[in-house]
Order: sequence, then structure tokens, then C-alpha cells
Amino acid sequence: SPRRRIEQLAEGITQALILCAHTHLARAVRLRDGRLIVNPGSVGSPGYRDVHPFPHVVEAGSPAARYAILELDGEAWQVTFRHVPYDHDAMAALARQNGQPELANAIATGWIR
Repeated sequence: SPRRRIEQLAEGITQALILCAHTHLARAVRLRDGRLIVNPGSVGSPGYRDVHPFPHVVEAGSPAARYAILELDGEAWQVTFRHVPYDHDAMAALARQNGQPELANAIATGWIR
């Protein structure tokens, strides 16, 4: 299961808070032992297509820039995800001008289609 795979990947990491990125999707996973894994999402690339490690598409479904706020509540980390608008149309226009129509659509909409 995906949960089991996440637990395996986190083996040997003893920190209470684990930050990661690359998928561009905001997500938090609390492990059975209380550790928290956080991916804050993407600031300006809400969708992409990749071929490694296998062909796949990632789509956030919104052009908003994303970030996360982390707070220590006693001994447990808490996460709040935020999203903010920005001039994604101007960035999409730049992508189109540079011959990147798929990237332009992802920036403008959060979708690859």
C-alpha cells in the first residue's frame, strides 16, 4: 500500500518533522510513530508530465501558489496549507512565448490537458 511504502522510505529517519518536495502536490502524512512528513506543494508549477521513474502526470488542479506553515504544538508538529493567487496568466504567456504550450496550460489552470 502507499502508506506502507511511505513508512518504509522513512525508516532510519529519526527527526519528528520530514520535509520533502518534487511532486508539486501539497500533502502531509502522519506516521504511526507520530513523525510528520510534509510536502508544501508548488509555488509556480502546478502540473507537469515526467517519464522517470515511469511515465506519469502530476496536476494540482489550480494555478495558485502553495506553501505550508508548520507549528510545534507541544511535542507534535502541525501543518496548515496555504494557497495564494499570483499573476499566473503572465507566467503562462511567457511559457507560450518560449514554445511551451503544455507548461503554459499547467501554469494557467493547474492541469496538463
